[in-house]
Amino acid sequence: MRVKFAYAVSIATAVAMLTACGKKQDGESAAAASAAAVAVAPASEATIVKIGHAAPLTGGIAHLGKDNENGARLAVEEINTQGLTIDGRKIQLQLDAQDDAADPKAGTAVAQKLVDDHVVAVVGHLNSGVSIPASKIYSDASIVQISPSSTNPAYTQQGFKTTYRVVATDAQQGPALANYATKALGAKRIAIVDDATAYGKGLADEFAKTVEASGAKVVAREATNDRATDFRAILTKIKSVQPDVIMFGGMDATGGPFTKQAAALGIRAKILGGDGVCTDKVGELAGTAVQNLVCSEAGLALSKMDRGAAFEKKYEDRFHTPVQIYAPFTYDAVYVIVDAMKRANSIEAPKVLAAMPSTDYNGVIGHIAFDDKGDLKEGAITLYDFKDGKKAVLDVVKM
Repeated sequence: MRVKFAYAVSIATAVAMLTACGKKQDGESAAAASAAAVAVAPASEATIVKIGHAAPLTGGIAHLGKDNENGARLAVEEINTQGLTIDGRKIQLQLDAQDDAADPKAGTAVAQKLVDDHVVAVVGHLNSGVSIPASKIYSDASIVQISPSSTNPAYTQQGFKTTYRVVATDAQQGPALANYATKALGAKRIAIVDDATAYGKGLADEFAKTVEASGAKVVAREATNDRATDFRAILTKIKSVQPDVIMFGGMDATGGPFTKQAAALGIRAKILGGDGVCTDKVGELAGTAVQNLVCSEAGLALSKMDRGAAFEKKYEDRFHTPVQIYAPFTYDAVYVIVDAMKRANSIEAPKVLAAMPSTDYNGVIGHIAFDDKGDLKEGAITLYDFKDGKKAVLDVVKM
């Protein structure tokens, strides 16, 4: 049955209102019953509006998923403290946070749960390989999906009107890494390894296109998986072809051990990775070998954001842990959703969706406006190396 309203009220309030009316709700949807209760609720009572969030909260990259959730939660709490009124009604935001375990099957189940929970919009998912299959479910329900970190170009190229992202894409990130390899490092012989996910392989493919177009040679192309821990067989094979650079498409949970094992085998080639690898956590996992790693982020560094320092302080004061990578992006995604609600003067998901294309919002990450596919009109790629195990900005490429 089609959901008409994208908000929820407390069960207790709904039951009280329905009992007072003395009418049966047979044949009415739960959403319609909730709407009837809201219509007669005292104006002083806040309407609860759910914003969904989906990311891995378990598994090897749970630290990244929790970072994303924290950013969204900080925005929700801040907006509730400031007060929000839509169409004359006081609104209380609620973050409906779900664990997709970085798994496509779990991700689609989570997406359906968020639809069933009547969320007004969704911030997520973290991984491209989860965002892409989940996007069909949100599209069918006319619910906005804003990914803070899915970079595979295919995510916004499916023809859906519901898919948005607040990061650059691998069609930008791959070439930035490739140009660094061939121009800054002068690499002629390049090996590529990916984790066979939509993200890792997609980034590696975009990197390979630019490398080959430059005249450099891809001397090895290998695949592993996103749960692997032992890369010695692949690295031994790569060592034999003597590459100048090795590009790794994957996350920090695998990129760290990969980098460490490469050093242990005496491989001196510089290792390049994308945003999945580009965390302070990779420094812990790679140990001293991290000094041989250069990685990219599909956005500005926190230190380069005009409001980055203020956000960092708020985040650390609230969660007592440092920002990992994409918390500012989930924070802004929540504000973009609320901005669309205000412009639509509605908490109905389809009306919020209709307001999204005209987004013109200045957030922590910078100016946010979308093209006709839902990609950022203005993007940036930041390159990093590592000093004393911590990320240090190497270069910023404006897109």
